[in-house]
Amino acid sequence: MKSKLDKALSLVALGVLGVLHSAHAAPVYEIVNLDNYDLQGTLEGTRNGYALGVNANDELVGIAKGKKKLSTSDVEGGVIDVEDGIAPEETITYSITAAIVANNFAFIAAQNGAAGAWLPTFDSINGTTPPSDTSVVNSVDTFYYGINDAGVKVGSMTAPEKKTENTATTDDTTDYWYYRDYEYRGVAKVGDSEIPLLPPYTQYVKDDKTVELGGWSAATAVNNNNLVVGYASTDISKYGGDRVAYCLGTDNTLPLDVCIQREQYPNAQGTRNIQYQTRAYVWQLDNGAATGTALPLGLTPASDNTLTFTAQALGVNNEGVVAGRSHVYRNGNTDRLRQDAAYWSKDAEGNYQYHWIPMGDSISSSIAYDVNDSGILVGSYRSYIQGYLRDKFFYFDTNTPEVAYVTPNDFASTTTDLSSKPKDINNKGQVVGYIETTYDKEKPRPKAGFLYEKSTGEFSNLNNLLTCESKGFEKGSDGNWTRHQVEVQDGTGKVLSYNSDILVVEAASINEDGTIVGTAFIRKPSYQFDSDGNVIVGENGLPLFELSGNGDPVTAYIPRMVVLKPTTNGEACTVDESTDTGNYERKGAASLAWLLALPLVWLRRRTR
Repeated sequence: MKSKLDKALSLVALGVLGVLHSAHAAPVYEIVNLDNYDLQGTLEGTRNGYALGVNANDELVGIAKGKKKLSTSDVEGGVIDVEDGIAPEETITYSITAAIVANNFAFIAAQNGAAGAWLPTFDSINGTTPPSDTSVVNSVDTFYYGINDAGVKVGSMTAPEKKTENTATTDDTTDYWYYRDYEYRGVAKVGDSEIPLLPPYTQYVKDDKTVELGGWSAATAVNNNNLVVGYASTDISKYGGDRVAYCLGTDNTLPLDVCIQREQYPNAQGTRNIQYQTRAYVWQLDNGAATGTALPLGLTPASDNTLTFTAQALGVNNEGVVAGRSHVYRNGNTDRLRQDAAYWSKDAEGNYQYHWIPMGDSISSSIAYDVNDSGILVGSYRSYIQGYLRDKFFYFDTNTPEVAYVTPNDFASTTTDLSSKPKDINNKGQVVGYIETTYDKEKPRPKAGFLYEKSTGEFSNLNNLLTCESKGFEKGSDGNWTRHQVEVQDGTGKVLSYNSDILVVEAASINEDGTIVGTAFIRKPSYQFDSDGNVIVGENGLPLFELSGNGDPVTAYIPRMVVLKPTTNGEACTVDESTDTGNYERKGAASLAWLLALPLVWLRRRTR
């Protein structure tokens, strides 16, 4: 019997949806970071890899993470539909009584990379060491989100761990307290030089007391004029200020730095007691220094307003037009506070001005991700479609702001209820992102990377544009295509085999030559673990694999960096995937709540 996943990933789910566009001129793509049907897609010592940006020189940046693998149910469960946020991983336990362990590592890769074509290569930021070096415990999380054509890389980092001895007589449960000077700090790397991108607000000052908080900032993109965009703290929230005041008070028995750290860590609900007023921000890099400028918020808060307002810049073109989102009172009505897509551009005096992208009452929120040099901006809005909240990709011409945004059709001649989000647009009007691939309204929907050609209106599932080799097939001596069989030796000495499978689930960036980078799921066998979570090893020193009732390895999916390039030497694969068989197992609900495809931390408003 075919598993539910087989059905979900069959042509019905991933291919036939695009039948209306079967006669298209979309390019054929091949995955170029394959090695014997295996994706070279993460750093040694990490499980997951994500490519987030690529430049005109075929150089990319990404993030490797040590999270647990995705089970088959994670794929079917719609894991790729993410919160739009750069937050520390949910599996990390934050505690002032435990050492800080990093779980995120920045990497680079290039077609002409010194270590090999498209091989992920660790890139140190703020003193981090490779995850494969087990002799050192990293406490600094690092992230890359963008790269320009000169190779300037931008992202964010955490401060390294500090610790202080616990001298309290009333608490003997820990020997040390652990903390750090800041939670997030934007960074640009030019060659081997690192340039911290400081936020304007880092200290809490009241009366004669000054507390070093660190604030937060992140760099999300950089253009070819070395203009970096992102967001930064400009003040503290009212409730955050109350919590700092508590740490300064007599009721606090912790060291001040430790108390502040506890309040800055996310709680069980994922929120932080110390939050900041956050604004879209730009930094101009020049001769190893960065000059920062806050961009206008989409509203002017009343002097007695205690809400926390946020704006973030996510993309920038070479003309200096910035795309992102901001809190705004729609049409000036203070009863209609929303988080909406926006862009900022300079006026005749050289000052940045805020521009709202008008949204109707049925839209609950919207966001802009990128804008190309022609001023075409891409984003998504959230609205109810057929009774369900969906995200829909739109584009907007900033040159004609009086004209409404356009929602392209995807796999039909009219608007569908498939959620879709764009992540990047190049100067040819090619847009990449991800889209849902099944119409079942009662179940989580699998996702796939997409390519949209604005000039023709063609919308393609990237998996339908791949060569057969790029999807895990190989041609037999009879000329027929079949799944490549991967062989692994078990801890019992038995050789096991399973079907190769590669699914492009998100496209994050596209350059002018059409090179696309993003994330693919690749199938791997699952190890057996004991009750303590340790891999069970057989007498031959090799790990034991989890087996199905038929004695075949149970496979699961893990995310890996993927690089796709247009090819003229092949054709799109038309093998009937509905006949594929494989060994899958559902293992509970989806556990991965987000994918680092987008560098943001969208803050909740507080009224306390």
